[in-house]
Amino acid sequence: MNKDDVVARISQLRTKVGLSARDLSLRIGKNSAYISRLESKNDSFEPSISALLEIIEACDSTPIEFFYYDIYSYSKDKEIIDLLKSASSIKKEAIINLLKN
Repeated sequence: MNKDDVVARISQLRTKVGLSARDLSLRIGKNSAYISRLESKNDSFEPSISALLEIIEACDSTPIEFFYYDIYSYSKDKEIIDLLKSASSIKKEAIINLLKN
């Protein structure tokens, strides 16, 4: 994931939770234009790791969800993985076979 991907993901995440760039900026204790500046394609402005973690938390998310390949399918994929953790080896093998066919 490069800088442009991180910036796009911030935009996706805040849109998903219904926050404007201004609202997210204020929620993380930054000036009202912080997220707009970050999302600007013409600016080399980059968030620090701590600011990125604050953004993720302010959007009621986790770093795992943020960096997941498809933010919109994360919750369903996580639910499947959580169910698979407790499945027997036989059930796991049956699921693998089902998905392959």
